[in-house]
Amino acid sequence: MKHPSFRSSARRNRRAFLKQSVAAGATSAAIALLPTHGLAFERDERRGQEDDEGGRLTKGDAALLRFAAAAEILESDFWIQYHELGGIQDSEVPGGSGNPLYMAALENLDSDFAQYIHDNTDDEITHFTFLNAYLESKGAAPANLDKFRTLAGSTATGSSGIPRLTNLMKLTLDTSWWTRYRSDSHNPDLDPTFTFPQAVLGLSQGTFTAIPRTNADLSPDPHLQAIANTAAFHMPTIEQGGSSLYPSMAQRATSVEVLRILISIGPTETMHFQTWSDKAGAAVSPPLAPLTDPTNGLFFPDLTSPPFGGETFTNNLIMPEPCPFLSRQLPPCSIIRPTETRGVAMGVVAFLTAMGLFAGQSKAFFKALHDLAADADAARRGQD
Repeated sequence: MKHPSFRSSARRNRRAFLKQSVAAGATSAAIALLPTHGLAFERDERRGQEDDEGGRLTKGDAALLRFAAAAEILESDFWIQYHELGGIQDSEVPGGSGNPLYMAALENLDSDFAQYIHDNTDDEITHFTFLNAYLESKGAAPANLDKFRTLAGSTATGSSGIPRLTNLMKLTLDTSWWTRYRSDSHNPDLDPTFTFPQAVLGLSQGTFTAIPRTNADLSPDPHLQAIANTAAFHMPTIEQGGSSLYPSMAQRATSVEVLRILISIGPTETMHFQTWSDKAGAAVSPPLAPLTDPTNGLFFPDLTSPPFGGETFTNNLIMPEPCPFLSRQLPPCSIIRPTETRGVAMGVVAFLTAMGLFAGQSKAFFKALHDLAADADAARRGQD
């Protein structure tokens, strides 16, 4: 592909980002040296705003945080399911006892897979716990979906067997984020009708489980590996959604403090997305790929070989390729996309529903979720 002269044509192996920490440490040190007078101004401005509001949130800000809390509750629910079967078992994230065979299949993708599941699960739990506590501290109602914990989960060895909010056993995955973040010419915010190719077409054409449903799913080996591979694609599929949700909602926040919350949690979702993008790459690379599940025909191609390959499918490009942003009259920029704010909450509900994450849920559940989303989408910056 041709690039403008102001962009270097040299390509670094972006996967190395996950293996290096020196640059991150240097950045942290540099931030620590920044002047603090601007922060003091922000504190003063926020304090004045809170005095005007009597310490209460606007209706819109409360709705934004409540929807974010609900989304994090749903995320926590399925991450707990992953953790019970495939994560490091300890007192920090209790429940379940691990499934050695499933864990081994996940470790074929990365030896640290169990650690990443554990940490991601812990992160999501802290997100909804903080958001709900903050809402209550401001006299606002928290998000609570407990009455909808009615779905049966896995009965395989390692599962706690508790009722669930989400369903990981009937997933249909849109893996077009893979090519969206590798495209240097298209941005869904500017090209809403453009169709980005799927990375694993089969995952979008049926329903598949990302966890062993029973111990019968623990064999044969290619079937269990296909389940692990499905998980490896489901995880970044979810986290790229969170990466877009927070900056999209932040544009509607009135309170500086609410804005701070949204732009502080959002980047952790992006860190999750980048980590899981790397793991998904292992599922579509030798020696694991190509792979066909002998029980249902689900096919994981080798994206390093024809007819794939090239920048669109290269498996180690885990950082966002610069693309058009705001206007094609401006130079390309490496960004999270999409970040369109209109209808973002309802869009998230539609995205998760189409994925099959709520298969088996009640009409009352969907009404509650739609009401939370509608309230968030009705929020307007500067309005009560």
